[in-house]
Amino acid sequence: MSNNFRPTTLERAYELARSGSCRTVGDIKSQLQAEGHERVQDRLYGSSLTSALRKLCVEHYIAPPETDEPVQAS
Repeated sequence: MSNNFRPTTLERAYELARSGSCRTVGDIKSQLQAEGHERVQDRLYGSSLTSALRKLCVEHYIAPPETDEPVQAS
């Protein structure tokens, strides 16, 4: 018996919001699409849900550490 449990799109959205890796709801949607979730826009629709995810992103977001390396212009 294999354990192939995959969270639903909504469950994963909340996981991402709490993870500290997503700054915005747009970041969450992009990550979900990259992970192969389908119909992300449909599943994460509504002002209450968007507001709740946004609040979690703000509370948990951890900015990546800044580097001292100068940015190379191309």
